[in-house]
Amino acid sequence: MRIGIPREAGSEETRTPIIPQGLKSLVDLGAEVVFEGGLGAAAGFPDQSYLEAGGRKAARKETLSGSDLILHLAPPRVLEVSLLKPGAVYIGFLDPFDKSELLGALARQRVSALSMEMIPRTTKAQKMDALSSQANLAGYVAVVLAANHLNRILPMMTTPAGTIPPARVFVIGAGVAGLQAIATARRLGARVQAFDTRPEVEEQVRSVGARFLKVDLGETGSTDHGYARALTGEQMEIQQKAMDKACRQSDVVITTAQVFGRKAPLIIRNDVVAGMKGGSVIVDLAVESGGNVEASEVGKVVDQGGVKIVGLRNLPGLVPAHSSQVYSSNLVNLVSEFWSEEKKGFVIDLEDEIIQGSLITHEGSICHDRFKDS
Repeated sequence: MRIGIPREAGSEETRTPIIPQGLKSLVDLGAEVVFEGGLGAAAGFPDQSYLEAGGRKAARKETLSGSDLILHLAPPRVLEVSLLKPGAVYIGFLDPFDKSELLGALARQRVSALSMEMIPRTTKAQKMDALSSQANLAGYVAVVLAANHLNRILPMMTTPAGTIPPARVFVIGAGVAGLQAIATARRLGARVQAFDTRPEVEEQVRSVGARFLKVDLGETGSTDHGYARALTGEQMEIQQKAMDKACRQSDVVITTAQVFGRKAPLIIRNDVVAGMKGGSVIVDLAVESGGNVEASEVGKVVDQGGVKIVGLRNLPGLVPAHSSQVYSSNLVNLVSEFWSEEKKGFVIDLEDEIIQGSLITHEGSICHDRFKDS
């Protein structure tokens, strides 16, 4: 089987789907691997390192049209779907909730497309969970960005000139990104408080050194993908009051609240920002899915009344060497799990829960129940 790895098309994307070590692992499985020139350049991996790992450099058209299995990161361009070989397998992020035109094109081309967003969060699939691996790095980067934009330091310092108190960091959402943000802020010496609508995560918050803000919202819980369920209007109002008070007391606020497959909830409105201290910083990790902060803008750092609101996109892309490393590992683990030595290739096992959860198009149709009506 030939595996093709095209370069990420977006000029802003610094990550690569496969690093040289990952390519070698694919070659060791028995695959022929072709890659587009410049594949990992933005992440610090020159073409020579891929050649030494056993890959063959090819033009983009050949990489796409001549491969049985395509490994990618961002959703493919609709115009390039026609280049894919009918019957080929495509694995990458597909953004299936917002890319109905793309899903239709993949189905018409008879491409079997697996969406990395839809990998189930089970023990077996943990090593393939790219959402978590990227969110983990985003949480780290969020704190580094906040520290960079903050007008004070994070740790407490005792100096001959007096004692500098630690900065107060408030993290909203204690999923993978939130927990990493908490842990990073604590390592940098900040005093950290966190909130999540799921009361069961309190123990995890405390385990990484933060104080958990308790707000009685009544019945809440998690979705089957581990995200918090959407709140009712009354619950949002109760939460809003608690958020307002905590934000006013904080030097840094990091929001990570997202609902899988839906627009992110609006948590911090402009009146809350107006009540925060000048020089404070908010980092909105949900900005690309609608934003948790009313004033945040995608790709920008906004100054509102002396409070900086960071809405930069693709935070894992700011540390491309490591974000590429973990994503590459996610892909290699997925390919290895369904690689057949007998058939010398990747086999789609329709009875397997990982395939059932992530296979979006197959044999000429949109086969996933959640997207059949797209």
